[in-house]
Amino acid sequence: MKEELFASGRNIPFIDPVLHIWHWQIPLYLFVGGLAAGLIFFASYFYLKGDEEKYPIAVKVAPFLAPIVIIIGLIALLIDLRHPAYFWQLYTTIRIESPMSWGAWTLGAIMPLSMLWPLSYIKDLQAYFDNRLCKMPFKLISWIIKMINRYWFINWIYDWSIKLRKPIAIINLVLAIILGVYTGILLSAFNARPLWNTSLLGPLFLVSGISTGAAAIMWMAKEHHEKLAFSKIDLILVGVELFFIVHMFMGFLASTAVQQEAAQLFLGGEFTAVFWGLFVGAGLILPAILEIMELFHFKIPIAIPAFLILLGGLVFRFIMVDAGQITRYLY
Repeated sequence: MKEELFASGRNIPFIDPVLHIWHWQIPLYLFVGGLAAGLIFFASYFYLKGDEEKYPIAVKVAPFLAPIVIIIGLIALLIDLRHPAYFWQLYTTIRIESPMSWGAWTLGAIMPLSMLWPLSYIKDLQAYFDNRLCKMPFKLISWIIKMINRYWFINWIYDWSIKLRKPIAIINLVLAIILGVYTGILLSAFNARPLWNTSLLGPLFLVSGISTGAAAIMWMAKEHHEKLAFSKIDLILVGVELFFIVHMFMGFLASTAVQQEAAQLFLGGEFTAVFWGLFVGAGLILPAILEIMELFHFKIPIAIPAFLILLGGLVFRFIMVDAGQITRYLY
């Protein structure tokens, strides 16, 4: 019989120094939350600018995806919960100091508004999906239109959503920014994880989410001028992302020993290849090069850079969640 004497509780599974209890559900939720924030942000921003006819996909069509991806994220969260039946308790209190409380209430507010917005453009959505290979969205939209024509209260909601587009756009713009920042603050609030303990995560996740939203719009756009406009927007966002990433690592390397150790996971450690190769290389730099080539009139299928940006955004969140749970403070 072998006896072991623990001087502390630090070797208890799932407790310090290794805390690895967040799995695929959380990075997926962070990704779709950022994507929804990007879609809603662009729809609200260009509507308030008066460019709904100039950028019809961004304002009228792409926001159709927002409630769908939010629902996917909420399902992922429910799967992650130990007791899913008690999720409603998040809405029995407001805790200003809790990022999770901020996230729960932000999602609770943005979800109905994200459904009202595409509802107000339901006929434009029907026209967009009419000639598409995938008929599922068209059938769903046609069914919604039938419900609007059949039931007076649904018709009333439809008319109301059209009349209140401007105030909805203003509220959505604010909520989209909060949602995008929150996906990063959710991690940075865990000060016990050195990799997450940086104020740059909030802005970085916001810019990354808006970039994925731009990529989705760019992919869906019919008109060349709209594709080109969002390609230019995404180039700027990629540049800002790279700026934040460089300065995040500069901050780590100039900080405490544990944060320098956390940075080494990406500077020769186990996450080096996937972070710099798959995320930074294939998910940021390569699509940026392809977008620049498109600006110089090279024939590049817009789906390629758009897909790479979306893939890179997803990979980034998986890396940050997994790597952050490895890093720790030693006592």
